[in-house]
Amino acid sequence: MGLAPLWRLRGAEPVEEAQPEPSAPVPEPVVAAPVSAPAPASRPVPLARFVPPDAEPAEAPARRPAPVGDIAGLGWDDLEARIRECDACALCKRRKQAVPGVGDRQADWLFVGEGPGAEEDERGEPFVGQAGRLLDNMLASIGLARGNDVYIGNAVKCRPPNNRTPETDELAACFPYLERQIALIKPRLIVALGRPAAQALLNQEVRIAAARGKLFEFGGIPVVVTYHPAYLLRNLADKAKAWEDLCFARATMKRLKADAV
Repeated sequence: MGLAPLWRLRGAEPVEEAQPEPSAPVPEPVVAAPVSAPAPASRPVPLARFVPPDAEPAEAPARRPAPVGDIAGLGWDDLEARIRECDACALCKRRKQAVPGVGDRQADWLFVGEGPGAEEDERGEPFVGQAGRLLDNMLASIGLARGNDVYIGNAVKCRPPNNRTPETDELAACFPYLERQIALIKPRLIVALGRPAAQALLNQEVRIAAARGKLFEFGGIPVVVTYHPAYLLRNLADKAKAWEDLCFARATMKRLKADAV
C-alpha cells in the first residue's frame, strides 16, 4: 500500500532504518484451520498451533491458573483496580505502580508486549520509553495510531527487576488479567510483541524466527508473532523482518474484515 517502515524515535537521534522489501509476498500460514468468521473458499484464514521442529529445549510454560477470585466477571474499572493492587507474584514488591494497559477498549487491534520498563513503571502507561516511541512509528507505518482502534498491554503488569525477562510463574500469575482484557476488548487480531508475550498467549515454547509469518490463535482470535520494539532497537537489521510481519498482520486484518461483511 506504498507504506514504508520509517521508524524514527521522537526527540532522539534517528535510528538507522532497515529497508523493506516491497515485492516480497506476504507469507501464508503453513497449517490451515478456520477462524470463527466464515472465510471465502478462495482465501481462507488459516490458523496454526505451530510447534517449531528446531525449538531449543526449554522449560514448558507453567499451567495457567484459574482466574483469581472473580476476575473473569470484572468490568474495566474493577479489573484495572484489581491489577493495581495485585500481589499475586514477587514483582509487586519492587514496582512503583502496576501498568494495566492503554487504548481503545473496543479495538480491532490488540498489541501485547512483555512487561513495563523503568519509564512505564514511573508513568503507569505501557510503551512510553524509546521502545514505545518506536512502536508508535511502527503503528503509523501501517496506518494505525495508539488509542485509535488499538489497545496496548503487556503479559505482566509490573516491572521485572532490571527489565529482565518475566519468569514463568510471573507470566502465569498475570495471565488471568490479560485473559480478561482480551475478553472485554474482543479484538479481531492480536499481535504478540516478543517471545514472552507469544508464550503467554499460546501457552507453548516459541521461537520468534520460526513463528514469524504464521497465524496462531488464542480463543479463536488470530495471533501474529513479531519482534519486540526493544529488541529492534538493539538489532537494527531485523527491522525489515518486523516490517514484513506488520504487512502480514495488515493483510490478515483486511481479510478478517472482508470475511465479516
